[in-house]
Amino acid sequence: MNIDDKKVVLRMIPYGLYVLTAKAKDGRMAASSISWVTQASFEPPMIALAVKVESETYTICKEAGELAVNFLSKDQKDVASKFFKHQEPVGDSIDGEPLQQGALGIPLLANSSASLECKVIEIIEKGDHHIFLAEIINVELRNQPEGRPDDSSLKVKDLGDKMFYGG
Repeated sequence: MNIDDKKVVLRMIPYGLYVLTAKAKDGRMAASSISWVTQASFEPPMIALAVKVESETYTICKEAGELAVNFLSKDQKDVASKFFKHQEPVGDSIDGEPLQQGALGIPLLANSSASLECKVIEIIEKGDHHIFLAEIINVELRNQPEGRPDDSSLKVKDLGDKMFYGG
């Protein structure tokens, strides 16, 4: 396989940019930017998302058995970049971003446009990112999008020509 061609072809896949949050039973919290989320089922409503195995976020999500995906609007590039590395909460915020408690007790980004609270159903443990299959238990829609909902969310490509995922 030509490695350079593989990199280019994998970078042709469009990716969103989200902030994954979770809270372990012992109170440790995770908040990290992720770029691979997809709807996996209509009934029951489920999503699939990839989380880097060698991360504190992975450990906390796996232990908690619950997680939230926070959707960012296109004008929240700075918020996404805050969570490229694991962040610790300080009071009711994390790196200056206010948190609110969701219906499941999961911390949610209060300024995100929407959040999905989910219960982990299964983890597919293959590769350097494992796939979490999660059932959607609660939805918070804070900002009604104008036009197509899929055009309102932040995407990796919105961060500039040199920012890629994949390859």
